[in-house]
Amino acid sequence: MNRAVSGVRRVLVVLAVLAVFGGAAAPGFSEEKIQVAILLDTSNSMDGLISQAKAQLWKVVNELARTKRHGVHPRLEVALFQYGNDGLSEESGYIQMVSGLTTDLDTISEKLFQLTTDGGEEYCGEVIDRAVSRLSWSSSNDVLKVIYIAGNEPFTQGTVDYARSDARAARRGIIVNTIFCGPFDEGVATNWKDGADRADGRYMSIDQDQELVSIPTPYDPDIVKLGDQLNGTYVAYGSGGAAGESRQAAQDANAATMGAAAPVERSVAKAQGAYTNSGWDLVDAVDKKEVALGSLKDDQLPEAMRKMSPAEREKYLQGLSKQRADLQARINDLNEKRRVFLADAQKKGSQANTLDAAMLGSVKDEAAKKGFITD
Repeated sequence: MNRAVSGVRRVLVVLAVLAVFGGAAAPGFSEEKIQVAILLDTSNSMDGLISQAKAQLWKVVNELARTKRHGVHPRLEVALFQYGNDGLSEESGYIQMVSGLTTDLDTISEKLFQLTTDGGEEYCGEVIDRAVSRLSWSSSNDVLKVIYIAGNEPFTQGTVDYARSDARAARRGIIVNTIFCGPFDEGVATNWKDGADRADGRYMSIDQDQELVSIPTPYDPDIVKLGDQLNGTYVAYGSGGAAGESRQAAQDANAATMGAAAPVERSVAKAQGAYTNSGWDLVDAVDKKEVALGSLKDDQLPEAMRKMSPAEREKYLQGLSKQRADLQARINDLNEKRRVFLADAQKKGSQANTLDAAMLGSVKDEAAKKGFITD
């Protein structure tokens, strides 16, 4: 077939696809993704902020995981930076990229729980600039790209002008939301509001020392129990399998130390599509077609699978996948009832002035502008 005929056929195929969708690109052609970078001040005065972040990580993840666009839940990528910590070098600007953008939420939790406070000098402009330049941000305008920076010192500290950093973010379609840990007016006076305004973001203030209050629900024990059972459906494989399995268990344990609500939210998170472990779990890897089961050598498989025939291995993984889906469906059903219970209870109380409330209030609005809707 000559090149001219081949080229004509390709054009005809494209035109046919466009015709099906009324002359516009198909909804599925857009990139269903949310990228969030969290920049936390870890200087001496920020213990309350770090504690809130540890306790509320899974709640924030769950709300983002509920969003959809074109009927599809987005791929969620999260990055973590710390800044203002004297334990970091002066040459680094007392800044560390703790984790780049990743779908491995257990790793984000692990790194978050390793943070300690110390110091220091808080350079907001520089850490924003670092996040904009060093993270693998999507170039697509369809993707929601958001930075959250939280701290309590003037936004003007350091040699990098925050206005310049904000301008770089805005040019790449990255929203910068600022969270001042202290009185609202003080944050305005110290340029935290201006730091948000210049990059199309929202300025918020929180009480980092506010005690987190958990509202127990009748559904909590069953949700946590089912979340524990989910761990039995994971199959560690390859060189990173044992570490991934251990990390998952450790983050269950970490969540259990952060109050009654955290392990519930953690269990709910494990029932969402945003929680994926294809890098070490064979069920996820095969389901997502990231690994061909037949391509793995025996020493890459767990001991229990090595004696199985190829057909038995496939049937074994299919059984675990179905079991996981059933457990996740039960968790999500209970969580819907839990959400109704909490909504009724919260009508009778005051609004929390904490990190999760600030993040969720802004990201829902920003997601809606990109066409994402919440279930």
